[in-house]
Amino acid sequence: MNLVHLIKSAIQQAVFALYQKQLSVDELPINETKPEFTGDYTLVTFGLSKLLQKKPDEIAHELGNYLVANDALFTEMEVIKGFLNLSIKDSFLLEFLATHFQQSNYGNSELGDKKIMVEYSSPNTNKPLHFGHLRNIFLGHAVSAILKNVGHEVIKVNLINDRGIHICKSMIAWQLFANKQTPTDAHVKGDHFVGDYYVKFNDEYKSQMATLMAEGMPEDEAAKKAPIMLAAQDMLRQWEAGDADTLALWKTMNDWVYAGFEVSYQKLGITFDRYYYESNTYLSGKSIVEKALKNNLLFQKEDHSVWIDLSDAGLDQKLLLRGDGTSVYMTQDIGTAILKYLDYHMDQSVYVIGDEQNYHMQVLKLILQKMQEPCADGIQHLSYGMVELPSGKMKSREGTVVDADDMVDEMIAIAKKNTEDLGKVDGFTSEELQQLYQTLGLGALKFYLLRVDPKKKMIFNPEESIDFHGFTGPFVQYSHARICSILRKASIESLPAELSLSDITLSSIEKNLLKLLAQYPTTIYQAAKEMNPSIVCNVVYQVAKEFNGFLVDHSVLKASDESVKNMRLQLCLLSKQVIAHGLNLLGIAAPERM
Repeated sequence: MNLVHLIKSAIQQAVFALYQKQLSVDELPINETKPEFTGDYTLVTFGLSKLLQKKPDEIAHELGNYLVANDALFTEMEVIKGFLNLSIKDSFLLEFLATHFQQSNYGNSELGDKKIMVEYSSPNTNKPLHFGHLRNIFLGHAVSAILKNVGHEVIKVNLINDRGIHICKSMIAWQLFANKQTPTDAHVKGDHFVGDYYVKFNDEYKSQMATLMAEGMPEDEAAKKAPIMLAAQDMLRQWEAGDADTLALWKTMNDWVYAGFEVSYQKLGITFDRYYYESNTYLSGKSIVEKALKNNLLFQKEDHSVWIDLSDAGLDQKLLLRGDGTSVYMTQDIGTAILKYLDYHMDQSVYVIGDEQNYHMQVLKLILQKMQEPCADGIQHLSYGMVELPSGKMKSREGTVVDADDMVDEMIAIAKKNTEDLGKVDGFTSEELQQLYQTLGLGALKFYLLRVDPKKKMIFNPEESIDFHGFTGPFVQYSHARICSILRKASIESLPAELSLSDITLSSIEKNLLKLLAQYPTTIYQAAKEMNPSIVCNVVYQVAKEFNGFLVDHSVLKASDESVKNMRLQLCLLSKQVIAHGLNLLGIAAPERM
């Protein structure tokens, strides 16, 4: 049931009955009534004034009187300066509650009919997952769940960036400094082990540049001629030429990293349906570029590098192949985009990539459109803002990033400390407590990173994220556990679906909670349409907040009579379902005890 849609439909019919004008429901602006006024929903009538040739106040009075007299949905109306405030009948909301409180899939829908691929995480194999990756990972995973929830067929994809100059940097550094040591020898997780050598490469590179500049070489020339950089570039050429020793080292070091990634993904509760590897897609990208060159869609410069001219679209020229024949990121992205489409023929291909790649994604789509590739129009960039810590930006090549594994461990430790400080550890076994700390720590981390609109940059504060009060994951999780505690005490086995509605009058907070619950499926569909998990965060928080406010004013188990008690237990059950459903879409566990 879409309550706002029902109200709009009723107003649409009233407009036709009174004025013989046919309006679209989209032309009827409906908002929740402000708390200081009487009513539940408000129609703004100013936009109707020109069409109906009447003053806004006059329209509001005529529509309000008609709706209250002729529609069973409304009980009273109030007009304030062109704003029509409408009150919904308690019986309508109570009937909604009785119909849905036992519906275990409440919040699901089958409105979506597309095949959508969502690509996220996409790590490089020269370093571990770092904190900056987490917003990407959680965003992609939540968007996939939300899209699937409304009926779309979703394919979750992880494109592994397993080739290129950055990979060769770690490989060269390992050859120079590792003395053949392995992650097992060093007792270090594989992705962290390889990442350490990426940092060592950069340290040695800066040292060699400093030496060359001290000898009088300009900085830009020193950057190109530092021996370790030349060695990395030569290794890339050897890799692309298929040199056996280079490929063997590449495979060994990548396998170390994959093993480390898998441990991290399992701890985060993240899964994928398909992995793609750039080492398998860049060659197809090169062949596509070479074909486009023959068809005069591209041009070649004197150094034999291949470019595309996008000036007719207001952009510039873009390099697609280097002069030595090696590919660039755009080359392999072209190949990957086409390969994914050939595999799945999806309607949409969603790339979860940070906003620093906005231009790159714009160019990728435009190139594929110029090549008349069928995958082009379905490409959608789900752009998101970067995450910073209070200490500022992170840089992986300088070793100043916070590893994702370390951040997760820190969040679990904070959850443990806060829970113990609050004295909420009675009645749990040691194993149950460890699970609770992980549930709270990960819940806090995911919720905090998802609660901000993806388009916005954000600063992550670990201590603030795990507070048991306010707009946080633990607050919502605690609210769910609190409802579960009430239901356990009630020892309910079954509740009557039919109540004596005429005997129950809803309080304002009960009514507000019911309106939130009634709108929940529509809110989730909006989140899917916008690919915005922050909408889900907001609605589950609002439900949790309203429910806690409801408990301040009302007793469930000691209600005035049995009908009211049963109604409030139904309210508990539906609130619990909505909170758990929303948290699940966000990839967050809903604990039954805290």
